[in-house]
Amino acid sequence: MVGGALQIAGLLLGGIGMIGTFAVTGMPQWRVSAFIENNIIVFETIWEGLWMHCIRQANIRMQCKIYDSVLALSPDLQASRGLMCAGSVLSFLAFVVAIIGMKCTRCVRSSWQTKGYIILTAGLLFILSGAVELIPVCWVANTIISDFYNPAVNVAQKRELGEALYLGWAAAFCLIAAGAIFCCFYGCCEKTRSYGYSAPTHYSTDSQHLHRKTESSYSKSQYV
Repeated sequence: MVGGALQIAGLLLGGIGMIGTFAVTGMPQWRVSAFIENNIIVFETIWEGLWMHCIRQANIRMQCKIYDSVLALSPDLQASRGLMCAGSVLSFLAFVVAIIGMKCTRCVRSSWQTKGYIILTAGLLFILSGAVELIPVCWVANTIISDFYNPAVNVAQKRELGEALYLGWAAAFCLIAAGAIFCCFYGCCEKTRSYGYSAPTHYSTDSQHLHRKTESSYSKSQYV
């Protein structure tokens, strides 16, 4: 009962993290225009994402344009595009592997030990996907903060942290938490299995010793 609940909780967290990763990869709100000092044109907001940049005017009209070339992106956004795609693929693969390894799944004819290894693989993939997602999100956030406090950067070019970064941190946390749950579930199953195997062995050794002692006593009495 407890093991099934842990698996369901891990699968739900992994699914939320996977959907969040997909959303973060496609969202344009990675870098948002900052309204500071002389930049007080608040009716126009600029969003910069991995695939496009958008201009939103007075909460009424929004225009988006896909980047003409990858070279038009800053180095942090170029690397983030590849890392987020890798994180999306890993999170989807981990989710599929976790479904295959669930107790209630009977799509593969395998033993519980094999399913335990599948669950462990899913947990490691979830943790890996969360770590891969954290790298670009933290990198872009660090670049934004560094440029914001850099006096050499023009005020009009300074940006603030967008909603996609906060969602990325939350999605990465869900993925890592799901991976930790699956790995802990595998560890608990291994401890239970090893304890269950050790007890019968001890009993069987004692039984064999008792049997030999009885046979020996019977042989001596028969000899006399």
